[in-house]
Amino acid sequence: MSANPSVTTYVFLCLEIILCLVIGIVLVLLPWVPQGTLWVLSDWGNNYFLVYAAHKTGIHALQTVVASGWMRGAVTGVGLLNIGIAFWEMFHFSQSVQTLQDGTEPPSITKNASRPAPRTTPADLPA
Repeated sequence: MSANPSVTTYVFLCLEIILCLVIGIVLVLLPWVPQGTLWVLSDWGNNYFLVYAAHKTGIHALQTVVASGWMRGAVTGVGLLNIGIAFWEMFHFSQSVQTLQDGTEPPSITKNASRPAPRTTPADLPA
């Protein structure tokens, strides 16, 4: 492989970081936006697709579960996780470029892959 990373590697990582940030911000903010304040978005627990899915499946409790604070908090947590991944990728950008360029696994994974797992036989098992 060449010593200099290609432009596609940089573009790929930059797009990954941007995508993680955008998805994270949307998932953090969207469940808590009040009805009708942001463009044409409706309330999180009273949107057309959720009402339609609850009506078609016959599971009317689905709307209640999705509208609950627990579900909103879980979605917000996934959004925070995405933002954390984006910042991790930013801080470890050069390591990610090197890993993609070499086409190898990170050192922690390849270290254990070279050693085969021990095999157990019925004689090794306790009686």
